[in-house]
Amino acid sequence: MQELVTYLREHSPDGLFSWDTQHAAAEQFKTSLADVEGAALNNGLLPTRYQRNRNMISVAEQATLFHSRVAVIGCGGLGGYIIEELARLGVGRITAIDPDIFEEHNLNRQLLSSLSTLGKPKVEAALSRVADINPAVTVTPVRSAYCRANGLELLRGFNVVVDALDSIPCRLELAESCTTLNIPLVHGAIAGWYGQVVTQMPGDTTIQRIYRNGGSGKGIEQQLGNPSFTPAVVASLQTAEVCKILLGRGDLLRNRQLTIDLLTMEIFEIPLDSD
Repeated sequence: MQELVTYLREHSPDGLFSWDTQHAAAEQFKTSLADVEGAALNNGLLPTRYQRNRNMISVAEQATLFHSRVAVIGCGGLGGYIIEELARLGVGRITAIDPDIFEEHNLNRQLLSSLSTLGKPKVEAALSRVADINPAVTVTPVRSAYCRANGLELLRGFNVVVDALDSIPCRLELAESCTTLNIPLVHGAIAGWYGQVVTQMPGDTTIQRIYRNGGSGKGIEQQLGNPSFTPAVVASLQTAEVCKILLGRGDLLRNRQLTIDLLTMEIFEIPLDSD
């Protein structure tokens, strides 16, 4: 490993090394791209892909992101953007959980959908997409529907879980699982021009309080639909919350609900009583 680090230092002007150097190092030292990136970050060296991060995220914090594990539940409108943004941010291990395949009606808003992925599993598209943009990130595709029965097994060991579901009962079950496992949960929901984001920390019952009168089926998005831009906005806010949780920085949307109205371009913060 020390030889690998020495090689990277020799090829890292200003503490930055290129993708070509990373790829060459993996081949020369017979190791994975992820191992090269981990060794580099642990020794204060930064892949050039993260150069624009370093004025706001230190190399040590970039290493923290790389060594983190995040589960994204749902790989559709919200989940596709979240997975892409987490990978570009440099979160090292992402598990994508979704049972579905892409259908034609997904093409208007789901980042991972394309004509070439129609009929293919969403989690496989997530794996392929991340391999194209940041192959040092490990994506684990799980083609399964999250539910109470498999929740504890699926989610054990993650630093953060991200809710990109479209079912109120599943969201409530997900919140219960995260509470049991003591894992922070970042929730997002979209419908038409509107969206919301909250963060539920271990011990809170934020999601249960939001949806206490929410019904037993799909959310209001089934009536309002979703355009291309709403999931991108809400997913980006969710990704920012994940980043803050992993780095222990900033003020989280804990016990407060951020509601976005893109039709009037207004953002409201609704205080929620703490538990």
